[in-house]
Order: sequence, then C-alpha cells, then structure tokens
Amino acid sequence: QVPLVESGGGLVQAGGSLSLSCAASGHTLSRYAMGWFRQAPGNEREFVAFISVSGRMTDYADFAKGRFTISRDNAKNTMSLQMKSLKPEDTAVYYCSAGTSITPRVRSTYNYWGQGTQVTVSS
Repeated sequence: QVPLVESGGGLVQAGGSLSLSCAASGHTLSRYAMGWFRQAPGNEREFVAFISVSGRMTDYADFAKGRFTISRDNAKNTMSLQMKSLKPEDTAVYYCSAGTSITPRVRSTYNYWGQGTQVTVSS
C-alpha cells in the first residue's frame, strides 16, 4: 500500500485559484505514474489529470485544459494540481491516485488512492 495524502482543498470564490498537493510518507512516488480524479455528490468519480513518472507526459480532461496544471517534483516526493479560473461546477472531492501500469483516464487502472480533499467553489 502507498498511503497518499492530499492537501490544499478549501473554499474559494468563482474565478479564484487553488493548489492541491499529494504526498506519500515513507514511499517513493517517483516509481508511479499519478493522476487526479474528482467526485461531486451524486456523480461518479471522474478523471481530471494525469502525469507520467518522469513528468514529461500529461493528459487532462476537457474541462481541465487551460485551467488546471498537473506537476510533480520527484526530488520532493510530491505531486500537485494547480487550478485557476475555478467554477462552481468544479466543486467536488479531489483524489490523488497512483499506479504502475496506468491507462490515464481509466480509474480502475490506478492502484492507490488518497482519502480526498474537498474543493468548494462559491458563485
């Protein structure tokens, strides 16, 4: 098991920005490709963004393109999601995920998940 821990969620007004982080104490995240998913009440957990082990490859859901940026710092053992121009429909619990053999947009291919961090965007 890789205990992923998200941080950085909170309440922000529409148009604002938030930065989420993901870390794993005692485990080397540089071994894993990683991603962010989100789940709003009543909805399925959906793909947000993906980053490869090296960080050279990324992928974004259409709603995230141009507004969200995924990055990782393998030296610091962290991964981040910077979000700007937030909208009320971005309100959800955001989950960090990791795996060794991932199809980026396919939730079931990720092996490890954090507990999630709440992001609430007010109108």
